[in-house]
Amino acid sequence: MNIYENIVILNASLGDEEIETASDKIKDLITNSGGEILKTDVWGRRKLAYEIKKQKKGFYLLIVFRSPSAAIKKLEDYYKVFDPVVKYMVIKLEKKQAEAALKSSSVEVTASRDARDEKTEQKSEA
Repeated sequence: MNIYENIVILNASLGDEEIETASDKIKDLITNSGGEILKTDVWGRRKLAYEIKKQKKGFYLLIVFRSPSAAIKKLEDYYKVFDPVVKYMVIKLEKKQAEAALKSSSVEVTASRDARDEKTEQKSEA
């Protein structure tokens, strides 16, 4: 199985609950097609570089996942008919790119754990 990076821009006018539902549907489609989600990064609402489908803002979502290549066709076909999706891009990562993408997530997790541990220590000392 190959590792892919998927950037999805959702309609920013949707509510938080609707965006969460759309995100869950995308993740379910990946896992039900035999894939495994390795990293999810929510970038939030941002201004688009140019207007797309009469939208000036979008909600950005980055998903790194491992999947068989047949699942990518299903995913792209789904994006074409799924209304909340404004724009999408799926990229196959090379070995070094995949390691870097996954390493950055483990560094972030380690940093957040260290910060959490420091806060816990400070509370226990007080």
